[in-house]
Amino acid sequence: MPVFLLVAAVTVAAAGFGSSVVEHLRSGGYTSEQSESARADRLLADRFDAGAPNMVLLVSARLPVDDAAVAEAGGALTRDAASRPGVVFAQSFWTTHDPSLRSEDGRKALVLVKLAGDEDRATRTAKELVPQLTGERGPIEVTATGQAPVNHLLEKQSDEDLTRAELLAAPLTMLILLAAFGSLVAASLPMLVGVVSVVGTLAVLRLLAGFTDVSLFAMNVTTALGFGLAVDYSLFIVTRYREELARGREVRDAIAESLRTAGRTVLFSALTVALSLAALLVFPVYFLQSLAYAGIAVVVLAALSSLLILPAVLALIGRHIDRLDVFAPLRRRFAGSGPGSAKASVWHRLVTGVMRRPVLAGTGMAALLVLLALPFGHARFGLTDDRILPRGSSAQVAAESVRSAFDQAATSPVTVVMPGLDPRAEQRELTDYARTISQLPHTVRVDSAAGTWAEGERTAAPGSAASAAYATRDGDRGTWLSVTSDAGVNSAQGEDHVRAVRQISAPSPALVGGEAASLVDTKTTLGDRLPWAAAVIAVSMFALLFLFTGSVVVPLKALVINLLSLTASFGAMVYVFQDGHLKWLVGDFVHTGQLEVTVPILMFCVAFGLSMDYTVFLLSRIREEYLVTSDNTRAVVFGIDHTGRLITAAALVVATVLAALATSQLSLLKLLGAGLALAVLVDATLVRGLLVPATMRLLGHANWWAPRPLRKLHDKTGLHDA
Repeated sequence: MPVFLLVAAVTVAAAGFGSSVVEHLRSGGYTSEQSESARADRLLADRFDAGAPNMVLLVSARLPVDDAAVAEAGGALTRDAASRPGVVFAQSFWTTHDPSLRSEDGRKALVLVKLAGDEDRATRTAKELVPQLTGERGPIEVTATGQAPVNHLLEKQSDEDLTRAELLAAPLTMLILLAAFGSLVAASLPMLVGVVSVVGTLAVLRLLAGFTDVSLFAMNVTTALGFGLAVDYSLFIVTRYREELARGREVRDAIAESLRTAGRTVLFSALTVALSLAALLVFPVYFLQSLAYAGIAVVVLAALSSLLILPAVLALIGRHIDRLDVFAPLRRRFAGSGPGSAKASVWHRLVTGVMRRPVLAGTGMAALLVLLALPFGHARFGLTDDRILPRGSSAQVAAESVRSAFDQAATSPVTVVMPGLDPRAEQRELTDYARTISQLPHTVRVDSAAGTWAEGERTAAPGSAASAAYATRDGDRGTWLSVTSDAGVNSAQGEDHVRAVRQISAPSPALVGGEAASLVDTKTTLGDRLPWAAAVIAVSMFALLFLFTGSVVVPLKALVINLLSLTASFGAMVYVFQDGHLKWLVGDFVHTGQLEVTVPILMFCVAFGLSMDYTVFLLSRIREEYLVTSDNTRAVVFGIDHTGRLITAAALVVATVLAALATSQLSLLKLLGAGLALAVLVDATLVRGLLVPATMRLLGHANWWAPRPLRKLHDKTGLHDA
């Protein structure tokens, strides 16, 4: 009883501490804060009170925006926005007379607003300002979009999606557990641990947010991961406990044996997932790093919850574990076709058939997985924007209007910052530089302290109020240029344009920023760190599987097979979410023709860890039988047969929880949930049922080969699960 009181007290305290976690999480974090573009953006804000606007007000009117009444209302709106606390500047068509800020039909215009501070502060400011600045204002109607308003809506939608996913996942998970156990009591135990894990997850996120930036999406992803793994780990332990009772052990002895065997497997399975998530730490973007910190903490929490709470509950329940057998006929059917029964199980029959024709099964399965991966060959990557929001949300609708009626370059220029150049003393050098940039393909115009340039010709002289904006606010050295491009921000042409600007020799050390530059820098940063992340996963997984099996062949083969098991998910990611096919399967979303550049990396690390999690459990049972019989074929059949029902139930639980995540109205979470659920299902069925036994059969005794020094090392330090 003291254990239950302690768990209850800790859970209540964790619930109270974690209840405010949403207020401490941050949107964004998809780019490196140390990249050239990020440093350029900070310099613009700090020294020039400038930079790309992070809030855009779309002004619509029945009359032309040049009409006197409309112009008066638009000018008043601009002045009102500029006077608000937290606003760096507000510029509009009526204050700058920039034609790019007026739509072609003349009935819409833009107010560009720069909010002070980082993304988190700008989001809080937008939350206050949007209701005050939008709506009908005399002859005009105002709606808001841009990074800051979008981030605010993301926070709200993410919280709603989490509630929906939990309400959907919990009853479905309970049904799966009932089908696996039959007993309502036995099925309730993993659910109990799962609920405690979710509450603990929120507390963990709140604690982490006090030390580092934590992504808003960490709440959705880690609660799903924590709940699914906690249920899985508890499922392993409860199943082993029931087996030990069936063998005639006393309650205490059954608990001890369950912890010695399944409990040890849980520990190393959690280690497997944690090591895979640790690979995210090599990427210097806090969206990935915070998910790594949170994910590792949650995996450890799920394992500890299973190992610390379940033994106490099992000791209290004792032999009543099979009470309330609401699915008795179904349970008897499973028991009658499981391992050791007279009637061969489905898994036994399947694996036996594969072992008879391993070449056909193995090559056929590998070819199918490679075929499913083909769409990933034309994957295109970009940065997240308003289209992550559900179709019809206010910021998404406003942004769509801006894209259709205005030149996107007006709200997303490429910026060049030269903090050490004096535009007054070095006017000639600055003029030559601006002229050269204006001649680049896709450059529409260049605005600078040396005037405005287009196609190598000056279209506005320096010395005007407009050109004065390109000097530092304190009159010190330093200047910047705004380069308007007709290439899309998230397009290949936009990336090429940024690279072309960077290749031009500047009269002073220069930093190139803007959204297009952020995409270039993010791709470069992630690409540079990708081999290191792959090395972390490969080395750690190889070492762990070697400790389990004593073989160097099995770990290498498992790494290759796990890569193949992810191909279907990556192909589907492109086919559905980039190309827009089969949207009815996952629900409607705004498809952009691109994937958010960080999502495939996140999905790979999480899915690889989950796949290897089940691989560890399966290979330990195969190795156990091989050590007894020295019969490779029999060991493979035994291992898959004896883990088939358990791993299938565990995979269904995790897939269900992740599929519930895919019901999110946010396309990024929808992509993660659907992709991860598919990866788990493919691994638990096609890969484990066909590809693994086929390759194990083809390699035969070579599966267990290792050099003599490594065999001796394994004899001393290897891990063996009974």
